[in-house]
Amino acid sequence: MSIIPKRILIIKLRAIGDVVLATPVIENLKQHFPEAHLTFLTEEASAEVVRWNPFLDELIVLPLKSWKQLGFTKSWRMQIKFYLNLRRKGFDLVIDLFGNPRSALLTWLTGASERIGYDFRGRHYAYNRVISTRNKSIRHEVLFHLDSLSALDVPAQVRNPLVVVPKMAMIRAVRWLTDKNMVNRKIIGLNPGGGWDIKRWAPDKFGRLADLLISHFDVEILILWGPGEEQFVEEVVNSMKHSPQVLPQTTLLELAGYLQCCHLLISNDSGPMHIAAALDVTTIGIFGPTDPEGQGPWGNKHIVVQQDKVDCLGCNRTDCLIGNICLTTLEPEDVLAKIDASLLSKT
Repeated sequence: MSIIPKRILIIKLRAIGDVVLATPVIENLKQHFPEAHLTFLTEEASAEVVRWNPFLDELIVLPLKSWKQLGFTKSWRMQIKFYLNLRRKGFDLVIDLFGNPRSALLTWLTGASERIGYDFRGRHYAYNRVISTRNKSIRHEVLFHLDSLSALDVPAQVRNPLVVVPKMAMIRAVRWLTDKNMVNRKIIGLNPGGGWDIKRWAPDKFGRLADLLISHFDVEILILWGPGEEQFVEEVVNSMKHSPQVLPQTTLLELAGYLQCCHLLISNDSGPMHIAAALDVTTIGIFGPTDPEGQGPWGNKHIVVQQDKVDCLGCNRTDCLIGNICLTTLEPEDVLAKIDASLLSKT
């Protein structure tokens, strides 16, 4: 690299899990450029997972949701102000890990002398260093993000994602679990939510699995959920013979605190799955249309469950014309078969 950067910006707008998988880039850059001011730009929903990252000097939140609530004129006025303020930051190195039209435009608008991004069609104008996306489909997102460092000749010494749970979030989680008499019990978290409809295993199957887990391992079941997922929780609970514990309404970081208290998480492909894996909580990911080779929980201790008899696994579609058979034919007993008592030992 021709310069030693003083002000570095990393752009990864969304989603929660993808931002978690981008965090190794933060740590590697800080190790290689310890004197640089390191800033991360993301959207509101994803900001909390990097807010407490010790290798960041600054977090910038792109308030897209807030802008959408404003009238057209006021929205554009606020956007222009945001873009001008971003340019005034004086970044000399920007890395766009997201690569959509907006993040490419943001990269270009910074005016940084070094602008790095991937070779997605229509984005080249924004970058003066372009990273090949060859073989992306068969590489994990963590490694895909770390490819950006090759343009800087920065070694990828750190590969594990990092999520830091603040002390207060842990205190609230432990206090609630204490009130429920769960602190000395084995806790299995179940996460029936997820971003796409066809990525979600049926809630009633989570419920049947929960009953099997209680019968086989004498554990406490903690149902996790986020905004807009109340219906999934209700369906899980109504399908159960036993009574689980249901997470109270939380912030994202409070959710991370509860995850850290779990001995095992069973989850659809989602942000909480990646948060749990980053917290070193043993994680079982239930996969259908997304490819675990690229998007599975990062780390050797984690497990992926799929319906291997389906030919179209990992299609990465957001809709399905054949009844979502990759998940509808996956049964609770298939998941239970992947679990033994050793997985319930916290390390």
